[in-house]
Amino acid sequence: MNEPDLIIRGRRVVLRDRVAPASLHIVDGRIRSVEDFASANATAELIDVNDDDVVMPGLVDTHVHINAPGRTDWEGFESATRAAAAGGVTTLVDMPLNSIPPTTTSAGFQAKLKAAENSCYVDVGFWGGVVPGNVSELEALKRAGVVGFKCFLVPSGVDEFPRVTESDLRQAMPELSRLDSLLIVHAELPGPIDNALHNTSSPREYSTFLKSRPREAEDSAIEMMIELSKEFGTRVHIVHLSSADALPLIRDAQRTGVKISAETCPHYLHFSAEKIPAGATEFKCCPPIREADNREALWTGLADETISFVVSDHSPCPGPMKLRQVGDFTTAWGGIASLQLRLPVVWTDSQLRGFSLLDLTKWLCVGPASQVKLDRQKGVIAPGYDADIVIWKPEAEFRVDASRLLHRHKLSPYEGETLKGAVQKTFLRGRKIYDCGQIESLPAGMFLLQNY
Repeated sequence: MNEPDLIIRGRRVVLRDRVAPASLHIVDGRIRSVEDFASANATAELIDVNDDDVVMPGLVDTHVHINAPGRTDWEGFESATRAAAAGGVTTLVDMPLNSIPPTTTSAGFQAKLKAAENSCYVDVGFWGGVVPGNVSELEALKRAGVVGFKCFLVPSGVDEFPRVTESDLRQAMPELSRLDSLLIVHAELPGPIDNALHNTSSPREYSTFLKSRPREAEDSAIEMMIELSKEFGTRVHIVHLSSADALPLIRDAQRTGVKISAETCPHYLHFSAEKIPAGATEFKCCPPIREADNREALWTGLADETISFVVSDHSPCPGPMKLRQVGDFTTAWGGIASLQLRLPVVWTDSQLRGFSLLDLTKWLCVGPASQVKLDRQKGVIAPGYDADIVIWKPEAEFRVDASRLLHRHKLSPYEGETLKGAVQKTFLRGRKIYDCGQIESLPAGMFLLQNY
């Protein structure tokens, strides 16, 4: 048996079913064994973690908009994956929009791979897209390695990724079922939104925007997707769940064997509509941040596992597109850049509600890895898994200074928030990629292309 080349040991190591002292023996980028804390080797590099720090699996974020190629001025693989490393994220999955071309054809996917080549500081997978008329492309995209397919039931905000109707889905879903592919859905229907748009209130007031994206738009979309999943046997996942009113629908469907799951995002768990100031368009996202009672119901949905995990929905844009100077919620771009902050935001709020480090790891690591079939490689500290590790201080408080975030654009609703949980070091397959504010290596991330 090869001797370890790296040992990371700590008193608070998050394992599958417990937090305990342990020594991680790493060989060639993988965890060879998890041993007693005292276990060491004279020839291996030894990293002794402070007693109060936590050693956790590298985070997995399956909802990230990198926007390259074509809109690299919005983000880009280099800036996004550097921010990921600084946030303890070692694996992310890129959305099929807002790049030009989108990942809705084989040619579009090849353009995406070329744009990402030699630019990734963490491991990266890719979603394909379902749009009207591209059913014939789905098998080729699956064979090329996408992890699944995304669609929008409302306009996506970019013309090159149009929304699908129920009729479009009835063409696509039998093919997705044949391919055993997951369909992830931006679940809002246009009808309730169109009916709510006749609102003459001030566009600077957050309540104006909130009324324009009613819970009914999400709830009715989710109800439709449950029925379609039943009919075609397609695995369906609801992205960025905002409306807690949909939780009973999802819960009941899951109990009866419907293949449906859901995620939510840090901004829905942290903020509340009542406290968003007038003109603060950095808070705009679709679906919207809702009221405090809705937020607490989402936490209940996490607790009872109706919601499977928490991802960032990192959706950046150039600062001027947020229209912060005029503060018009109705026309500003909707999206929140938060890739670097998912761990401290979710930890800050979850520990206040009595959740544990095991819960946190399930939501930020295990669940997302399982969604994209990486659960035998990522998201867990165990023998045979990639040595993707984050070391962080759970009790350390810090005030968010958005200018220090590594995202390309710095406008953030988290500016000035006091959070707990400071990332210290991040390791990708045993290689240190982040250390106390510094990116430590050249891009070493791999493409995680699924085998057909």
